[in-house]
Amino acid sequence: MAGCTGTQGGATVQDNPSAPETVTITDGAGRTVTVPTTVEHVVCSGAGSLRYLTYLGAQDRIVGVDDIEKREQSMDARPYFLANPQFKDYPLIGEFRGHDDPEKILALQPDVIFKTYSTSGYDPEELQQKTGIPVVVLNYGDLSFHRDDFYQSLRTMGKVLGTDDRAEEVIAFFDERIADLDTRTKDVPDSEKTRAYVGGIAYAGPHGLQSTETSYAPFCFVNAVNVAYDTSKGPDEQLKSGTPVAKEKILEWDPEIIFVDLSTLQLTDGSNAIGELKNDPSYAGLSAKKNGEVYGVLPYNWYTQNHGSVLADAYYVGKVLYPDQFADVDPAAEADEIYTFLVKKPVFGEMNDGFQQMAFTKLDI
Repeated sequence: MAGCTGTQGGATVQDNPSAPETVTITDGAGRTVTVPTTVEHVVCSGAGSLRYLTYLGAQDRIVGVDDIEKREQSMDARPYFLANPQFKDYPLIGEFRGHDDPEKILALQPDVIFKTYSTSGYDPEELQQKTGIPVVVLNYGDLSFHRDDFYQSLRTMGKVLGTDDRAEEVIAFFDERIADLDTRTKDVPDSEKTRAYVGGIAYAGPHGLQSTETSYAPFCFVNAVNVAYDTSKGPDEQLKSGTPVAKEKILEWDPEIIFVDLSTLQLTDGSNAIGELKNDPSYAGLSAKKNGEVYGVLPYNWYTQNHGSVLADAYYVGKVLYPDQFADVDPAAEADEIYTFLVKKPVFGEMNDGFQQMAFTKLDI
């Protein structure tokens, strides 16, 4: 129901014929950067940068990681890391979210630094000056409004790494899956759809039931009726991830089905979305609670968006909302197929263990 199409452009890439040992690119920040023709060693700075490198199958080229890759976490919703636990053994390049240590990076002598979220931590130009190493900015993007940024970042990274073909394979994979989800559901009349709400959406940490996303991508991709979607606003005006809504609005909407983002389980003081549904008397009359229609979905906002989990959640949401249209889908198997393609390992079970086996199940509320 919410418009979910990529609308923004990104970097462009051009070979420099006058310098056969280098390639000149225009990165996501519009900067002209000259990089070696052959790149063997890299550093990934910023949220999601190493994820994209893993999607392109080039994670063996990293020479160091930020501190989030070295932390012990009881819950982890990053498939790229679960598939590559060796990341924690690499040398440290600085703090997470792009707060790098230029001296540590310089000591590792990478050929290129890839940087997402360029306004966090060192300015790309300053980092490049301090290290003498080319810094390539990538606009992270998403699968909803900025899919073009995501795709262009894959292409830019692929050009630098020489993995252009893999970048196109990943882009085609997402296009095909999103088209499949739409084909399955686009002809279902609105009168036959069940009204749904998603709560507990993560954003820079865990939140309770009131944290939602009116343009929640898994709902968008299966043409669901999201009770929180504001039809008076355009897609870019909708509430983004983790925006709280008033409890009174949830009661007013009275969704028939509620999905819970399981990142909320990190809140152990009873304030998580599941605890609220169980114990807050205000929610006792919700149709979804009374009828036992509350389901767990994987978090996808975990060191920014994990795009594979967006797709995996969409297939599960589709299975719940449209059983007939998704009769051939086993959501857990579908998730593992997605993860195997993107990060070369089926990690759904391992990830679900961290969330108490609540993903893709009806929750006991």
